[in-house]
Amino acid sequence: MSNSQKDVLYTIVLAFFLLTTAITVTIFASYLLFAIDIKPYYLEQAVGMKYSTIMKNYAQMMDYLINPFNWHFQLSDFASSSAGRLHFQDCKKLFLLNFSVFIVSGLLVAKFHKFRARFNRTFLWIGIGGIIIAILMLLNFDEFFVVFHELLFRNSDWLFDPSKDPVINILPEEFFTQCFILFFIVFEGLNFWKARLKRA
Repeated sequence: MSNSQKDVLYTIVLAFFLLTTAITVTIFASYLLFAIDIKPYYLEQAVGMKYSTIMKNYAQMMDYLINPFNWHFQLSDFASSSAGRLHFQDCKKLFLLNFSVFIVSGLLVAKFHKFRARFNRTFLWIGIGGIIIAILMLLNFDEFFVVFHELLFRNSDWLFDPSKDPVINILPEEFFTQCFILFFIVFEGLNFWKARLKRA
């Protein structure tokens, strides 16, 4: 393999590492975002539960999504339909895929970062592309949210019926908007920072 081919391969690996880093940061930061959102969006009143109870159920949901050893979706205070459980299972697979790529790409970046020159301009263009997507998201988040799910999921299980999957009542659109905004901030920051470096 020529040095040029190695440069291209490393650039691709680094791009995936930055992407999965931004996703991973957003996933774990969502705990704080959710905790902050409970009061302003009146989630206690929406479901008739205490703050601590809502947080407990959110923690249970997230434990299912990020824990590779937990494949049984069950919330203490919310019922779930078969379609709802299937959607969470699909989400879990995407979460675990992200973590796997994050770990593998991170190990490769750590091993080879001292030896390879990179095409840093690539990250500038990735950052610009991210800005365009973020603008489209802010202009019409509802449509963006639908397209996002249609791209990631091959079924309509993500269209929750609150009467069958009441957990959706504690997951307002504003919360997802905040998560997407945080992702783009981290993702754009990483790419523009990388684009400015002469060598990483």
